[in-house]
Amino acid sequence: MEQLIPFISDVGFPIVVTLYLLHRIEAKLDTVVQSIQGLPARLQEKHETEPVYSAMTTQQQIREIN
Repeated sequence: MEQLIPFISDVGFPIVVTLYLLHRIEAKLDTVVQSIQGLPARLQEKHETEPVYSAMTTQQQIREIN
């Protein structure tokens, strides 16, 4: 804390607040980046586990029910 006061007087309050907020948000940004990088793999897993129905398949099923 003792080092913070001279830094504020030298650089200015807005810069100190900006640096503080950037430091706090860094961990959150890392989490977002990891989520975005893992998204293709998760979409691929979802695509493999869930069947994809085409419009033709759905129409054929409707005809069979009627």
